[in-house]
Amino acid sequence: MPTVTYIHGDATSPSIPGPKIIAHICNDIGGWGKGFVLAITNRWPEPESRYRDWFANRAANDFALGRVQFVEVGDNLWIANMIAQHKIERGHDGAPPIRYDAVESCLRQVAQFALEQSATIHMPRIGCGLAGGTWDKIEPLIVGTCGVANVPVFVYDFGSP
Repeated sequence: MPTVTYIHGDATSPSIPGPKIIAHICNDIGGWGKGFVLAITNRWPEPESRYRDWFANRAANDFALGRVQFVEVGDNLWIANMIAQHKIERGHDGAPPIRYDAVESCLRQVAQFALEQSATIHMPRIGCGLAGGTWDKIEPLIVGTCGVANVPVFVYDFGSP
């Protein structure tokens, strides 16, 4: 079972050879405009437009917490729009927007897609920025889904060490 490999660099520019999936977390209210999504949009317009269409047509599709949309942005390169954040602000009880059960569900789907494509998975420290999650809860979800599926995962910390 591979472990999570940490890399200093830009998750939108993975240098590992072979097919790749860049995974990130989206909210369930159709908002796209802060955090890692801006780096994605700066490189590829398709993930944002596809996410917005997915949200706009949610009455007729599977848009919901725990679901993933795969957007091909290049030869053997996909963006995984993972819906794992409920709204964008803390709840009245102080709970962060991250939904760990949805993260786990999304990661299972990403791992399955990665197996089908013989791809590696690349991501920033998902769920730990605007979503308000903590890495000590996210990392075990990655290991318990992608790691168990034997899919290599590369986590990027932006910038130099």
